[in-house]
Amino acid sequence: MSAVTGAGACAAVCFAAVGVTVEFDRIGKRFGTRRVLSGINGVLSAGSVLVVTGANGSGKSTLLNILSGVMRPSTGSVRYRDGERELPRTEWSSRLGVAAPDMAVYDELTAMENLRFFAHLRGRRDSDGQLAALLDELGLSVADQSRRVGDYSSGMRQRVKLAQAVIHEPDVLLLDEPSSNLDTAGHAVVGRVVERFRTRAAVAVATNDPREMAWGDARVELGV
Repeated sequence: MSAVTGAGACAAVCFAAVGVTVEFDRIGKRFGTRRVLSGINGVLSAGSVLVVTGANGSGKSTLLNILSGVMRPSTGSVRYRDGERELPRTEWSSRLGVAAPDMAVYDELTAMENLRFFAHLRGRRDSDGQLAALLDELGLSVADQSRRVGDYSSGMRQRVKLAQAVIHEPDVLLLDEPSSNLDTAGHAVVGRVVERFRTRAAVAVATNDPREMAWGDARVELGV
């Protein structure tokens, strides 16, 4: 079960981004006999932030995994559209950015090498100067950028995950516990990222952190 609050709640959640809309309707998910999600509905207007909250195990990460296409729902539907045209996964996945605790970064590579690799996967040819500027914006100094990620703290690794999520300026940004393992300064960095993208993209944040919940224009409460 879920409860949706915020302006414009409706029977489907719609992430309206720059030319892209993501709609999900009556989402349910079971793992064997255990039901995690049931009938998830709501709305998010263009340029808004949707906050997904709920107790541990209520399905916050599961919902974001379904929205990103990593996981299929047991019931309900998810559709990405550009205007009236429904987008196949090969198109919409390139316009999506995701940062989640279980996402991998490569320990044997430096932060710069990681970001260069992720940029290549996105078909981008950013200069090292551009990549360094992004990492610096997220709180990784030039000295840190040349260190192996395997030597990083958990908070520094989180900053690399955020960098790979936003490097391609996505139209839809999904953030799962984005401030996990970050100190106060790191939380402020995430807040600036959310504020920057909310002006031009659709942002969803799965969290129980009151500071992150305050970013939301609308809220889906799972397990209610």
